[in-house]
Amino acid sequence: MSPVSPVGPVEETALASAPDWWQSAVIYEVYPRSFADGDGDGVGDLAGLIARLPYIAALGVDGIWMTPFQPSPQVDQGYDVTDYCGVDPLFGTMGQFESLLSKAHGLGLRVLLDVVPNHCSSEHPLFQAALAAGPGSPERDMFHFVPGPVGMPDGSGGAGAGAADSPDVWTAGGDVPPNNWQSVFGGRAWSRANPGSATDTDWYLHLFSAGQPDWNWRNPAVGDYFDGVLRFWFDKGVDGLRIDVAHALFKADGLPDSPSTGGVVDGLRSNPQVSDQEDVHEVYRRWRTLAEKYEPHRLLVGEVNLEPARAARYTRPDEMQQAFAFAFVKLGWDAEAWAAVGNELEAARQLHGAAPTWALENHDIVRSVSRFGGGELGSVRARAALVALLGLPGAAYLYQGQELGLPEVDIPVEARVDPMWARGGVCRDGARVPLPWTEDAAQNYGFTLAGTAGEPWLPLPTGWGSHAIELQQPDRQSALNLARTAIELRRQLWKTEVFTADDGGSWRVEAGDLLICERNEHFLVAVAMGTEPVKLPAGTVLLSAAPLAEDGWLQPNNAAWVLRD
Repeated sequence: MSPVSPVGPVEETALASAPDWWQSAVIYEVYPRSFADGDGDGVGDLAGLIARLPYIAALGVDGIWMTPFQPSPQVDQGYDVTDYCGVDPLFGTMGQFESLLSKAHGLGLRVLLDVVPNHCSSEHPLFQAALAAGPGSPERDMFHFVPGPVGMPDGSGGAGAGAADSPDVWTAGGDVPPNNWQSVFGGRAWSRANPGSATDTDWYLHLFSAGQPDWNWRNPAVGDYFDGVLRFWFDKGVDGLRIDVAHALFKADGLPDSPSTGGVVDGLRSNPQVSDQEDVHEVYRRWRTLAEKYEPHRLLVGEVNLEPARAARYTRPDEMQQAFAFAFVKLGWDAEAWAAVGNELEAARQLHGAAPTWALENHDIVRSVSRFGGGELGSVRARAALVALLGLPGAAYLYQGQELGLPEVDIPVEARVDPMWARGGVCRDGARVPLPWTEDAAQNYGFTLAGTAGEPWLPLPTGWGSHAIELQQPDRQSALNLARTAIELRRQLWKTEVFTADDGGSWRVEAGDLLICERNEHFLVAVAMGTEPVKLPAGTVLLSAAPLAEDGWLQPNNAAWVLRD
């Protein structure tokens, strides 16, 4: 095992009792494939995560969110599930998960899991049963199986807007997809259930890859099935669930054509027929009722990639407690854009009551170091952005490696495994490279804890160890120790009620591209996004991402927390 350990001992502690703990929480996203490899096969697993939990606890975060580890053929790295209530042998066993949950709770860490209710794997037993049962069967009604209209290549037969202009939608039998919907991963969102069959003309819907068929949420049996999934994990003691593409699930009645054929990445936003249907809110009211039957109440966090005013509707008092602020997570280094989005999010909070849930990175997004300019400039800006993030009103989520200032990695084309790359030319692998624990390249830079180190599932770039945890731990000026300091100070400000759950965010841009977010009358976050030093508002600087100038001014690409006089 690599000799990386947290700075100082981490005590075993009971979880703090707080009914609304999530309002102040900092949650650390764990991508298990890339966190720590406990058995030497080159893929991160539960054994590795268990061994490294003290590192996470030493960050001072309140909990972890684990991306999928359930059984899956791994077409989309686990977001294609075959058994929602199991553990894929690739990652370990249910016994190991139970040990992980117990150890995490002992370290004061809550545990959130991913649930994927929009789609499953094409190898899921219920989908396989649907394929076998044939057209019109109850089994097929669990999914979106629709017979394709028969038409001629001139477009007759109701193929949907644009279908006649795309030769690849035609088969020898002359049938076409039910509508013009495009997959988020590129290409059409429909595949034949039984290609070439003259009697089975059904197509099935998959908003992502063909290996991820969409559930039919208009069938009550689907809702009943997922109620059981939630109960299973809540009964085990899981503290909450992050809900994948939470705004999708229901599709427009009749599956009408989309007014747009936007595909890759933008697919769910550009097609109003596949997401944000009013019916979906009843699902989250039902799940919130279920979550609050447990003590303590379980947390529901939505991946809701919509504009702030629409996304906030998912966090009304009887729905989910949190939804990620997607308008914020994708921002570049632009003061006016930050202020505009911040004020939109504040307006949504005032309308619906829930504070934004802040993040700047996740496993689907280009890392902030690279997004903010790359190289040394991007690294400095990412430090400032992390400080700003942790000072904002509401919960914050960090993605593994963000605390190290990891950049995006340019994965060689031949090594890319993201299905978005194959279908749509977009690759998310660069943010998913295994963590560097040690400076030395042995044992895959410490990613592999024991045994002979197998080839990692994604290649590690030369010099990856320069970002290593073992190098950053003793360095007081490192990105890692800045993150720890900010998280601890944040906790103290909550304890002393400088931060409260009622805080909002009043955003503005002052001269010199000085971004200001006034959290309340006592506290503000300032970020120097211009090219010249800027004078801070009056007050005491509690924290800055980099040292202030001798005159107390904020240098470009720096951020500070200011306690007002």
